[in-house]
Amino acid sequence: MIEVQHVTKRYGPVTAVDDISFRVERGEILGFLGPNGAGKTTTMRIITGYMPPTEGRAIVAGFDVLEQPIEAKRRTGYLPETPPLYPDMRVSEYLTFVAKVKGVARSQVKARVDGVMERTRIADVARRQCGQLSKGYRQRVGLAQALLHDPEVLILDEPTAGLDPKQIIETRQLIKALAGDHTIVLSTHILPEVSQTCQRVVIINKGRVVAVDTPENLTARVRGSEAMYLQVDGPGPDVSAALTQVPGVSGVTLNDGAGGPVSVEVTSEDGRDVRRELASAVVSRGWGLLELRPMRLSLEEIFLHLTTEDTTAAEPGVAPPEPPQPGQEEETTHA
Repeated sequence: MIEVQHVTKRYGPVTAVDDISFRVERGEILGFLGPNGAGKTTTMRIITGYMPPTEGRAIVAGFDVLEQPIEAKRRTGYLPETPPLYPDMRVSEYLTFVAKVKGVARSQVKARVDGVMERTRIADVARRQCGQLSKGYRQRVGLAQALLHDPEVLILDEPTAGLDPKQIIETRQLIKALAGDHTIVLSTHILPEVSQTCQRVVIINKGRVVAVDTPENLTARVRGSEAMYLQVDGPGPDVSAALTQVPGVSGVTLNDGAGGPVSVEVTSEDGRDVRRELASAVVSRGWGLLELRPMRLSLEEIFLHLTTEDTTAAEPGVAPPEPPQPGQEEETTHA
């Protein structure tokens, strides 16, 4: 549904986006992450046809955004980080105007405006001027305008910026409900938002893609080994010694429970599942196995790992990013 093919964007001698490629399948929600200045907003502007690439191409719903810009834009809804509102227009007037600009049939304009206001929870401010809205309401009006023409593709740059916790949950549920009928690229600095909403993640750093995968697969790649957490009702030193002897175990870290159950972190060889052996080693000695679960890296840990220069350079199959250049583009989004 969305294809970014070897896209590069240069501003004079400065390369903001450097030969990036990725694909978003129909109905998928893709998280787009990167630190400030990484090239996220530039990439999203290229996908939406807001600016041309220096090299490469972007294809949306089968249409090249440069060669067939009108057809591509008809199928795209775009929410920039700063919603494009007219401060002197009332919310309902603004959405009616946008619906007409986007080619919604005259007979469907009112129903479409009422529908998106209901979905984005802004019907209660329909008569208020856009310039008098709080940041949270402005953000939701921006999301409403992106949905007005029922596009196949949604490009959302920080869609929950400025929302309170209740609004964030509502917006997250709305975005998840849109998946399937819409293909969504979601940029956000709230990393738990990505893990709870997106099926796959693209992480870019200094203009280059450093990872494209599911959060689960990224965890396996970054960790490089399996890790398990155990809580055992038994003597700490004996528990540690017993688990160290389990075939396939490469390391045991004991956190003594100060007279109570002990917590143990066990790492094993990459791809080796030792859960049964660990459970057997505990139970066969008469100790109580209170907990046994895989340990997962958080998305924050993965993000930091992949965007730290030393580890990024070591990422398999990815060329290390070049040092930052003076005048590197300033991104308004946040990692």
